[in-house]
Amino acid sequence: MEQQDCDFSPMKLQVKENLRQIVQKMNQSIQSMDNEDYCLLGTFEQIKERFAWVESQAASFYLMCYLSPYTDKFIDLSVTVKNLSERRQGALIVIQREDSLANLLTPGTPIGAALTSPLLESIFFTGSPLHDGAVLIQSNQIVSAANVLPLSNARIGEKKLGTRHRAAIGLTERSDALVLVVSEETGKASFALNGRLYPIHSVE
Repeated sequence: MEQQDCDFSPMKLQVKENLRQIVQKMNQSIQSMDNEDYCLLGTFEQIKERFAWVESQAASFYLMCYLSPYTDKFIDLSVTVKNLSERRQGALIVIQREDSLANLLTPGTPIGAALTSPLLESIFFTGSPLHDGAVLIQSNQIVSAANVLPLSNARIGEKKLGTRHRAAIGLTERSDALVLVVSEETGKASFALNGRLYPIHSVE
C-alpha cells in the first residue's frame, strides 16, 4: 500500500496486541498436543479467523487514511457501507482521487448531489434502476450512478470473483481510484486499491 501522512501508531499497537494473543493461543495449542485427546482442527479455525479479523481491522484504518485527503464524507460512506452490508445489498462506490476517470468509465446517470448516506443507500436499494452499476464520488459530491467499470481477470487463489469485485479491481488496476465493494451474496465489505482487495472489519 502507498504511504500517507497518517499516524499509524494506534493501529499498530492494537495489531501487536492481537498478534500477541494469537501467539499465546498457538503456544497453548503446542503444549496441549501432548494430550492424545486434543484436536487441533478447532484451534486452527480459531487462529485463522483471528488473523482475518486483524487484517480487516488494519485495512479499515488504512481506508480512513486513504480517503480523508479526498472527501470529508468518510462518516457518510462508513454508515452507508455498514447498513448495506447488514442488509446484504450489493454496492460499488468509486472515490476519485488524483487520476481522471473519464476514459475508464462507461458513463451512467448524472446525479450531481451532495453525498449523504440516505441518498447513497437509496441508489443501491434492490429494484432501483441505478443499483447495478457503480456510483462515482468526487470530493463531497455524488457525480453519477450506474457507471460501468472495466473488468479485471484477476483471481484470488482458487476463488472466482463476482462482477462487482472484478470491476473494483479492474478500475484500480488502471487508476489511483479507491473503490468500496459490498457483496450481495455474503454482505462482506471490502475496498480495492492498486489492483488489490482488502477486507473491511468495520468502517465506523
